Amino acid sequence: MTKATATPEAALQGIGSSPLRKEDWPLVRGEGTFVADFKRPGMVHAFVVRSPFAHARFTTIDREAALAAPGVIDVITAQDLPDRGRPIPTRMFKDEGSNRFLQRPLADGVVRYSGEPVAVVIADTRYSAEDAAELLRVDYEPLAVVLDPDDAVAEDAPLLQPHTGTNVAGHLVVEIGALDEAFAGADLVIEEEFWIQRHAAVPLETRGLLAEYDAKTESLTVWGAAKIPHVNRAILARLLGWNDERRIRLIELHVGGGFGARGEFYPEDYLIPFAAMRTGRPVAWVEDREENLRATNQSREQVHRVEMALKADGTFLALKDSFINNTGAYVRTHGMTVPGLSVSMLPGPYRWPAYRGEYRSVVTNKTPGGTYRSPGRFEINFVRERLVDMAAHRLGIDPVEIRRRNLIDRASFPHDTGTLFDGHPVIYDSGDYVLLLEKALAAFDYEGMKRWRKEPASDGLRRGLGMGFFVEKAGPAEREYARVELNENGDVIVYTGTASVGQGVETILAQVCASHLGLPYERITVVHGDTGVIPEGMGAFGSRAAMLGGAAVMRASEEIKRRLLEAAAEELEAAPADLVLTTMGVSVIGAPLRTVSLTRLLSAGGGVIKQEDRFVCELLGFPYGIHFAAVEVDPASGAVHIHRFAVAYDIGRCINPVLVKGQIAGGFAQGVGGALLEEFSFDASGQPLSASFMDYLLPTSEDVPDIEVLITEDAPSPLNPLGVKGAGEGGTAAVGAAIANAVSDALGREVTRLPLNPQRVVELATA
Repeated sequence: MTKATATPEAALQGIGSSPLRKEDWPLVRGEGTFVADFKRPGMVHAFVVRSPFAHARFTTIDREAALAAPGVIDVITAQDLPDRGRPIPTRMFKDEGSNRFLQRPLADGVVRYSGEPVAVVIADTRYSAEDAAELLRVDYEPLAVVLDPDDAVAEDAPLLQPHTGTNVAGHLVVEIGALDEAFAGADLVIEEEFWIQRHAAVPLETRGLLAEYDAKTESLTVWGAAKIPHVNRAILARLLGWNDERRIRLIELHVGGGFGARGEFYPEDYLIPFAAMRTGRPVAWVEDREENLRATNQSREQVHRVEMALKADGTFLALKDSFINNTGAYVRTHGMTVPGLSVSMLPGPYRWPAYRGEYRSVVTNKTPGGTYRSPGRFEINFVRERLVDMAAHRLGIDPVEIRRRNLIDRASFPHDTGTLFDGHPVIYDSGDYVLLLEKALAAFDYEGMKRWRKEPASDGLRRGLGMGFFVEKAGPAEREYARVELNENGDVIVYTGTASVGQGVETILAQVCASHLGLPYERITVVHGDTGVIPEGMGAFGSRAAMLGGAAVMRASEEIKRRLLEAAAEELEAAPADLVLTTMGVSVIGAPLRTVSLTRLLSAGGGVIKQEDRFVCELLGFPYGIHFAAVEVDPASGAVHIHRFAVAYDIGRCINPVLVKGQIAGGFAQGVGGALLEEFSFDASGQPLSASFMDYLLPTSEDVPDIEVLITEDAPSPLNPLGVKGAGEGGTAAVGAAIANAVSDALGREVTRLPLNPQRVVELATA
């Protein structure tokens, strides 16, 4: 915990301090309640039967033997669902064309990826359900498979949805400036192809739900919601055909990691509540790790064809990119979010007189895709920052210097990139990119790193330095709800529409409340993730909790304080500015005996004062940062050792320094996995080859070094009263870019593909 300074805010453990996290106490005591821990009387268990084929047709499912198996209560197939299962809608970046590729809860006649749900077995135990599933007989007829995104757009490609006549689920072109003129006047044009592999969030806790239906009240309760409970409640009501979504209550339990993949609306989010209604019993389901690696959203797979035009002095003239995004077999709830973010944010922190970005998001016979920490930006930061280094190499300019010459200057903010994300203009709200670069170079002793680079390494190792600049986005979904309640005992409850996925939302919102209400952090409780007690909310994703939820808490807290001080002012014969709120009441500053108690002030409200707030912000915030990597590469074995890694990050305003550094460290570990190890591979028939931790390689503690972090607050956001921008994704955003640039520097070869696993590194070294 950081040392408190002698200020009123620090004494309250408010903004800028790092108190112990509120979320940690039940976890360190072993009192956490994850969905697998939660039990209900009469509870039964579900097992989801999944297709063993990546693409196949079937006409019948024989379930007689399974229904007769010991302990089996029910077997559900598509024919049992209303309308044979309604399509699961998108919630973001909606595209009318993509609606043709939505997934239904259970396959009905055709399966399109290995792991697609075809039936649900309900039994008294998970073991009984799993045993009975083996007795199901499905008459699969294998169909042609398409896996490669380039193959998906070939003229003779097998069509996943033949009635559409295409495998292109989404297409967008953005063009700004005089592109042809810029390329015609260039001294150097670089053309390259970059490939980012398919990998995914792999949370410690796999997905799970427990649903219970009350026939008397015709209401449904679902435990295990994560990330976006209110949004998922609305989707579930729509799929059930219920007009009143208040009949459904979603309750968030402890969540063992989110990272984009957890909390989206999956087929199981409908199937388990439906099973509870159909059987009249509470139904529990928790996926195993093999299911998680086969069926939970995957991400990142993109192929970029890029052109960059420059002057001889390194001035950027134009950038042109056409890329294919492999969204897998169906379009899930994110819609076109990932490719949309890629095309809108590829320009990054640089001035581009002309830019053209185009994506085609295609369906293939792979697990459906979605978001993963820094979605769409991990990919394009790799592409853009590799291009910048390639330009520096060819022009003989230092990689730092070529960036410095092209960064957007401070006077240009707010900076309109000319692109759009989900209909909203991408306008960088504030920034001083040059200042952050200079601070980072000094803080991390970049000159010393260059001297280390020149020193001879032992055992034939080769040393390299790399960096990656990035701009992130924060605060999507425009609005957030908060309610603050203070009782006569001086205790505060904060209700928030955001959710907790491990990012410390209880802690930071309590700190915001402490700073702006003026009461101690330890007297504040934060309630979240329960649609039964919180009327609305947009949840936790896209680094939005502090920017939107925090602003709502701030305004509600300030209003309560204003109301109390004004109520006390007349009785104390003092101006509100001369009063202070404490857990005992309101007193005159410097005269603590002149006090009016909270009991008296709150008597008219039954001992409680409440204040709601709905903070709305239609524009995004844009934190920004730099990653530096120093590596040693063994060209014989292909091993990449990260000697040193540093991250500089400007987030506008830092509520809790320790939490921000933890976010960056955790994100960095995931970025290392994406840069060096993690990859979903499939054989020619579409069978996943990475469905266990024997084959899907995660970084270990030996692969993830301690990192150096510089947090700056030079560009507060003007879009919210806190000035915050969000800090959850910057630790991941440019890891692939920085490590790839460092490996390229070490080997003298240009990296164009991730991951940089040993085989690929050896191939580069010997090319």
